[in-house]
Amino acid sequence: MGTLLLDEDEIALWHAFKRAAETVRARVAAEITRETGLSDADFGIVTRLDDAGGRMRQNELAASMGWHRSRLSHQLTRMIDRDLVRRLDADGKVTVEITDTGRAAAARARPVHAAAVREKLIALIPPDQRDRLIEILRTLAV
Repeated sequence: MGTLLLDEDEIALWHAFKRAAETVRARVAAEITRETGLSDADFGIVTRLDDAGGRMRQNELAASMGWHRSRLSHQLTRMIDRDLVRRLDADGKVTVEITDTGRAAAARARPVHAAAVREKLIALIPPDQRDRLIEILRTLAV
């Protein structure tokens, strides 16, 4: 099985990957928050709901976010307090629905998100390297 520890090149690759992913995501999220008041979590939820026609089962929303149900539940409570979403209970199943306020927030945030992604990520990757980077990232995401 080879050595148990990462060598110098492997450590450098791991740290560069982590730092790049965390830095770009944080910069995009900060821009959205600064311009709209939505947190990264708020943005993810309102856009997923909006894209899904306005509502999703709570367990499906949690799965789409890659979150545990308890984390989503706490986040939704904060968003309900700000009238971004509402919970609907039917037959023991919980559905989350975006409100008009949430839909308006998503509409305001989407162009901010697009501009931030272009500035903080896309503009920094030379066009001739983008396809290769997409290929690598898709390999990692399997």
